[in-house]
Amino acid sequence: MSTRIGVVGSNMVDLVTYIDRMPEAGETLAAPAFSMGHGGKGANQATAAARLGGDVMLVSRVGDDMFGEGTIRNLARSGIDVTHVRAVPGAQSGVAPIFVEASGENRILIVKGANDRLLPEDVDAAAPELSRCGVILLQLEVPLETVYHTIAWAARQGIEVLLNPAPAVSGLDVERIVDATFLMPNQTELAILTGLPTGSRSEAEVAARSLVARGVRNVVVTLGAAGALLVGREEAVHVPAVPVKPVDTSGAGDAFIGAFAQHYVVSRDVPAAMGWGARYAADSITRPGTQKAFADEAGFRTFLAGLPATL
Repeated sequence: MSTRIGVVGSNMVDLVTYIDRMPEAGETLAAPAFSMGHGGKGANQATAAARLGGDVMLVSRVGDDMFGEGTIRNLARSGIDVTHVRAVPGAQSGVAPIFVEASGENRILIVKGANDRLLPEDVDAAAPELSRCGVILLQLEVPLETVYHTIAWAARQGIEVLLNPAPAVSGLDVERIVDATFLMPNQTELAILTGLPTGSRSEAEVAARSLVARGVRNVVVTLGAAGALLVGREEAVHVPAVPVKPVDTSGAGDAFIGAFAQHYVVSRDVPAAMGWGARYAADSITRPGTQKAFADEAGFRTFLAGLPATL
């Protein structure tokens, strides 16, 4: 089976403000720092997989503004095949204002821009290259019809799909995503999708099982500091997180997914890929930013070497 990874998804320019606390309504506060970086869930996941040595292609759309060309150059520097990352005339690039508190917790807004112009026919245009992939990653920062179209196309080709339902939408049609091999939400997204509480690991398992009962094959829930949980038709497997002091949790879920995919296409071992993803995500949150916090393979190996033998 192919070890190439296809990503059909978004890119964003991250506008990151580091704050001591969120202002109240009508209040103006001075913030300690600001930075810009490259993000977007599709681009983030592609970057994580590529920096770990994965063979990755991305299908995405940028604006024809000041951010578009820089986004494409940045993706190419990470080793991603950008043949199908193209500018949309007259469109603005997607941006994500991010607010990071001193604890490392973050709040994110997204303006989709050109990401809303990634259409089913763009996936069809990339089909010859996507057909050579072993797994395709999807998120919800592009039109839902493009997501549904890609899942249906991949099912006909016998290609596995990992759907990250983020940002979560309550109107996601579960019947149109059941052909995905993996549904990979965090706890908040799982709660929105199911309408069930997900605050604890046991609650998350119950919520995930409700999706499996509706036909979803495998639900992998990222639990932050509590690790990750796989719920399938026959099993539930928990993988613990790696304890680190967080600096910035932005992009941690994308780091997990990209690393998971890079390991999975080679090993086809889901728990092992979850453990690999949990470690990569832990390493990523020890540095500020999203893509710029993602280690390359050598840097990640150094992080792994410093972990206790029991982890």
